[in-house]
Amino acid sequence: MKLSQFNFDLPAERIAKEPTRWRDECKLMVLNRKTGEIEHRQFKDILDYFHKGDRFVFNDTKVFPAKLYGKKEKTGADIMVFLLRELNREQRLWDVIVEPARKIRIGNKLYFGEDESMVAEVIDNTTSRGRTLRFLYDGPYEEFKESLFALGQTPVPEWVKENVDASDAENFQTIFASKEGAVSAPAAGLHFSRELMNRMILADVEKTFITIHMGIGHFRSVDVEDLSKHKVDSEHMIISQQASDEINATKRAGGKICAVGVTVIRALETYVTTNAEIRPNDTWTGKFIFPPYDFSIADAFVSNFHLPCSTMLMMEAAFGGYEKVMEAYRQALEMDYRFGPYGDALLII
Repeated sequence: MKLSQFNFDLPAERIAKEPTRWRDECKLMVLNRKTGEIEHRQFKDILDYFHKGDRFVFNDTKVFPAKLYGKKEKTGADIMVFLLRELNREQRLWDVIVEPARKIRIGNKLYFGEDESMVAEVIDNTTSRGRTLRFLYDGPYEEFKESLFALGQTPVPEWVKENVDASDAENFQTIFASKEGAVSAPAAGLHFSRELMNRMILADVEKTFITIHMGIGHFRSVDVEDLSKHKVDSEHMIISQQASDEINATKRAGGKICAVGVTVIRALETYVTTNAEIRPNDTWTGKFIFPPYDFSIADAFVSNFHLPCSTMLMMEAAFGGYEKVMEAYRQALEMDYRFGPYGDALLII
């Protein structure tokens, strides 16, 4: 497949700036990947397509306030630091992106907060934009973490909205988020309300939680026409023994597995045994899925409507079939579906 095959015109106003008032009342498009039939529903109707013994697999990662705004020493220049992941707890080391990157050097000190009480020193340049920072904080670790996150903002992508507010701290988080480590929300999970989760219990539809700490790699632009040459950022994934047992048992019993989001389906396909089962693991995945691809675990896939040429659209096309998914996107544009992490949902069955 070629990058240009996933390009389409998406007006900026079609990117949702806010979620729907109620999580489960966004639009839901349902695509049958065998017949190509498309239905238009509300997200709260999703259980109509599942039965007793089927299982949804969710990502329980938790987004942390990863965006910091500060000043560079001496010049006082404004800088933005995007926290990616903690490298060393004791030494307060973090892998970060700094913007603008060109003026930041090893040894530079960066100051955060109105009183500039949080100080970090650049100790390594790992890529053209990446840096390693050591935060110079002498207090207890929990106090440091609390102070650091109090300075941060919810990392809603700027192409969604430039100015985040207090509501984003809740909106850009699934209701089942529990394992801190993501710098972007697993968007498909945002549509699940507490009421919908309770209805799953009444319908005997099962739930399993795995952890994939979503990074910003899904939002990086693809700069090669030949998709086989594209490399994606790795993400930390954790599938427990209990989770793998539940998923494998459902498959053996003939139940359907619904992967909730691109991170989940990526994790489920990373390590598959020869008899199409998954194993427990605590590792990193750099798997890039694009058409054509034969899926081993998921029988259904719920996702959002994503940007042109995005790796998330490519994964949807791999699961639903390129022509069928692109037709679904054509209809989504015609029928005022909302795009992006705060937008509407696509269920492929």
